Amino acid sequence: MLATRQLGKSGLSVSRLCLGTMNFGEPGRGHQGDWTLPIDEARPIFKAALDHGLFYFDCADVYGLGACEQVVGQLLRELVPRDQYVLTTKVSGAMGPHPNQGGLSRKHIMVGVDASLKRLGHDYVDQLIIHRHPHGRPGLPHAPIEETMEALHDVVKAGKALYLGASSMFAWQFTELQMTAERHGWTKFVSMQNHYNLIYREEEREMNPYCVATGVGLTPWSPLARGILTGAYKGGFEGGSTARSQGADRKRTEGLYRGEMDFRIAARVVEVAEKLGHTPAQVAVAWLLNKPEVTAPVVGVSKISQLEQLVAATEITLEADDVRYLEELYRPVENLLSLGTS
Repeated sequence: MLATRQLGKSGLSVSRLCLGTMNFGEPGRGHQGDWTLPIDEARPIFKAALDHGLFYFDCADVYGLGACEQVVGQLLRELVPRDQYVLTTKVSGAMGPHPNQGGLSRKHIMVGVDASLKRLGHDYVDQLIIHRHPHGRPGLPHAPIEETMEALHDVVKAGKALYLGASSMFAWQFTELQMTAERHGWTKFVSMQNHYNLIYREEEREMNPYCVATGVGLTPWSPLARGILTGAYKGGFEGGSTARSQGADRKRTEGLYRGEMDFRIAARVVEVAEKLGHTPAQVAVAWLLNKPEVTAPVVGVSKISQLEQLVAATEITLEADDVRYLEELYRPVENLLSLGTS
């Protein structure tokens, strides 16, 4: 069974892994539609997760344009009592073409949260995450941060979300949001879901230390670098070996991973995995879990066997020499946020 950790300075306990649910919903719907699993294929994965003590689930309104929330909400209602799981969803992404259908204005937060709860079939979510900074979505209106933070506080006080989290922004931006909330007596964020893995480590410069110093839990997304660290790309983007790496999602992956050392680091993950008798995915996740500041990586799976491997990875302790070997090839890359998005 998975161990549990408290999420930041909150009293909320979460499982050591969080199940990312982007790939569950309605096939063909949304930006990840060509590798989405429908509800009947998702159900046994959810059952297996719960059986292994994984009770922390992450989704977002934009995943499948709402279809993900419908599937996740239905399955959790079917499978487990409400007080035995932790459910997160996100707000800010564009849910339609109108300018008020995205961003972090008071209007979109209030409308978006109600719409998410309706799709989920829930009275509340345990955590509401802002999917990006209020000014972090190109093409969407930039709400004043005071407007965003007060609206989020009101969502919490209305009982529609119990805690707040944030995702993918510059450390100075996150600091400004936290200080704004503190100055006004509004609800602060207890977690940061940032982009962090063996081939994208720019968060080690500022965001991770800031979160450690202020008691914010880290729940990194893309711990496997969208399959690169599992060997799905066979040494280069042209070598995709899975439905995801061969489909439209490959362009997104190429946009995120631009480092000259990416595939050499991935090769070392394979090498260490073979030496230790584990899979590359297990080694990549174990590397994150060996970082004391990381609370629960957000992992995505499409098979029960993948889930079981990642659960087993929580028991792996990497020796210092192996950690050095995995890390030493890393070279600084351009912070993706400076390109406009991450």
